[in-house]
Amino acid sequence: MAKKKKTSKPPKVPFTQKINRWIDGLKEFKLRFISGILTVGFAFYLLLAFFSFLFTGFADKSKFDLNWWDLVRDSDITVKNWTGKTGAYLADSFINQGVGIAAFAIVVILFVLGFRLLGARILPFKKTFLHSFFITIWLSVTMGFLFISSTDDQFLLLGGTHGFFISKWLQAAIGLVGTAIVIITGLIIYLSVTFERFYRLMKSGFPKKETATSEKDNAYQESTTEVAAPLVSEPQNNSIEEKTEPEPEVIVSQPNIEPVSEPSLKIEEGQEKQELSISQGQEIEFSPQVDPNSEAANDEFDLNLTIEKHHEDEDSFDDTNNEPLGDYDPTLDLSSYQLPTLELLEDHQGGAGEVGEEELIANKNKIVKTLEDYKIQIKNIKATVGPTITLYEIVPAPGVRISKIKNLEDDIALSLAALGIRIIAPIPGRGTIGIEVPNSEAEIVSMRSIISAKKFQHTKYELPIALGKTISNETFVVDLAKAPHMLVAGATGQGKSVGLNAIITSLLYKKHPSQLKFVMVDPKKVELNIYSKIERHFLAKMGDDDDAIITDVQKVVNTLNSLTIEMDDRYELLKSAHARNIKEYNHKFVKRQLNPEKGHRFLPYIVVIIDEFADLIMTAGKEVEMPIARIAQLARAVGIHMIIATQRPSTNIITGVIKANFPTRVAFKVASMIDSRTILDSPGANQLIGRGDMLISQGSDLVRVQCAFVDTPEVEKVTDFIGQQKGYTSAFMLPDYHGTESSNEAGEVDLTKRDQMFDDAARVVVANQSGSTSLIQRRFSIGYNRAGRIIDQLEAAGIVGPFEGSKARQVLVPDEVELERVLSQF
Repeated sequence: MAKKKKTSKPPKVPFTQKINRWIDGLKEFKLRFISGILTVGFAFYLLLAFFSFLFTGFADKSKFDLNWWDLVRDSDITVKNWTGKTGAYLADSFINQGVGIAAFAIVVILFVLGFRLLGARILPFKKTFLHSFFITIWLSVTMGFLFISSTDDQFLLLGGTHGFFISKWLQAAIGLVGTAIVIITGLIIYLSVTFERFYRLMKSGFPKKETATSEKDNAYQESTTEVAAPLVSEPQNNSIEEKTEPEPEVIVSQPNIEPVSEPSLKIEEGQEKQELSISQGQEIEFSPQVDPNSEAANDEFDLNLTIEKHHEDEDSFDDTNNEPLGDYDPTLDLSSYQLPTLELLEDHQGGAGEVGEEELIANKNKIVKTLEDYKIQIKNIKATVGPTITLYEIVPAPGVRISKIKNLEDDIALSLAALGIRIIAPIPGRGTIGIEVPNSEAEIVSMRSIISAKKFQHTKYELPIALGKTISNETFVVDLAKAPHMLVAGATGQGKSVGLNAIITSLLYKKHPSQLKFVMVDPKKVELNIYSKIERHFLAKMGDDDDAIITDVQKVVNTLNSLTIEMDDRYELLKSAHARNIKEYNHKFVKRQLNPEKGHRFLPYIVVIIDEFADLIMTAGKEVEMPIARIAQLARAVGIHMIIATQRPSTNIITGVIKANFPTRVAFKVASMIDSRTILDSPGANQLIGRGDMLISQGSDLVRVQCAFVDTPEVEKVTDFIGQQKGYTSAFMLPDYHGTESSNEAGEVDLTKRDQMFDDAARVVVANQSGSTSLIQRRFSIGYNRAGRIIDQLEAAGIVGPFEGSKARQVLVPDEVELERVLSQF
């Protein structure tokens, strides 16, 4: 007789799991829509109940002695309230038995919550809740205090039971006058914190004291150095819409997948991606549980442009006429200057790529199979789709060693037939192992989308740099003021020059010419020349330089030494102003606490950009490295920051001194792991896929970012837009510095301390009949300063003539026989 097969009962779902499922369900559109409709309807019902109670409460007063169930159950009992017995009972509970007429604030909170659930974000919920909470408490106590003597004569308690007892307790504790003081003080504090105009109005009634901490009274005062113009101006539209990352989830069952051995597919999708294509920034999770009935929704928010208008302070006075004088505004020198507009940049939508479901499933299956071939079990996989890379996060089964998965990097790359596979084991802060796989079709991240992003437009960074988008499709913004110096390296053609253009463009879209200056060094003479049009707006140079874009090696050395002089001068200004950094100093200057007659001035940030740093090191050596190291070590506090770029990331170029003082490093694709370790102190840059794919190190963490693409015609449009506007009379002038070759007096040279290469250099000069410093540099592979000193010694010895500007010196010795006679004298 066959045994009867027992049917197993489905396991009971714990109550906490039901609660978690309900909370997760709030992300779904239908449930949020229904919840929003119910909340708005209930808020409208309470509004009618409260409003009706003000007129009908006296007639219904006798009904409220019953409890709610007895009141509702007896159909013979009627009320005058427009919303019936339930509404009348709720109105009495909230108003008379609660907080009085302040209960209307509860209706406001419900309305805001309901509309936000429906997707209409009319007001920020947290701020609305906090304001309503204070108003409810304060108004209840105030009404209870004002009408405490008439509570027995009126049916309506304007302050409610709460306000009556609190005010009664306060009067017993601190008296009638003390209670009034508490109420008025609370109102003044609330208005001062909430409304800046009220705070300034109150502040104007008190004399100011010049103390070291006076500039810290208002955080908003730091914004006076900002440009009074929109960050990105649209002529026909004052707002820019941007999609947020998808919050809800769509769970799509995967066919022909065994439930035990292979995970299923969980895809998060936005409203505009109703098909099975995956937009960048979405998270796709492979988990054992599958729910094919869930739906997706995505929230939108409007990105409103913020226009700051500067108002004159009424409490600042001029010493001469005692008339009101506002804060100093450095932007008034170019008050008509406008920030570049968004239309100057291209959208590059034609290069947008999509990752389909088939590609995700195929990659997932290959990864799972490869791991299973090596007896590695995993619990689930979660995939995050980025612009060019998809990150698969693996949760290994208990007992699996991370090193086993790390060692399979080449095997996984072979199974996926893709380049640029990178394994992060483990991902910091997540407890998972990451496998980065390039997408079959990469997306072009346009500079326009980065500039218009909310994170960039509303950033409070001093020097914000928008570099691109991360794997999770978030805009990656770095504050150069906190960086404080940046090293950019990568092989030729991997996006280094585009990255520099993105850095410069970010700053041009954010800062006024009075707040920022660039020192640009371009040994190739063609990369940064495009920015010469903005010389009278944003560039800085020495007084005797013809071009603001520095290309000559000796001028580079002089300019770097000039920057060290500027750095020392700024430190003297900070010392006399008792300020620790440029931000505090400029704040004091804006508040007119520093006297310009004593040498004080508004200090703009100075960003030094050096392209082809390797060429400078090869030609000038220590003469370039030492001032750069000194600036990198000391100049952060005075607002001088450096960005150096090189395509030769070798140890003789990126020395220990450079690496120690450039904590923020950007690595594009390089050829070998050694080059990656030279730049980042870790491998990874050799596994990038190129075309703007980069790793950014800001300490111990590495972030993979797709660099924003800004083409040369776009940069030209931006520079033309700026260059056509009114500028300063000249570029920002740096302090004068004269190198060794500027001195032409041979008598200053001591021939008893000749260089070891003096004789050999003299023979080379006579043989070539050319007395140039560059000739000696090339022949003997020495730096510019040493070659210059040898030329001065040759001049003192009568072998070459005096300095003649850009021409080579005249050789005074006709042949080697005459040269040997001259040398024999020494």
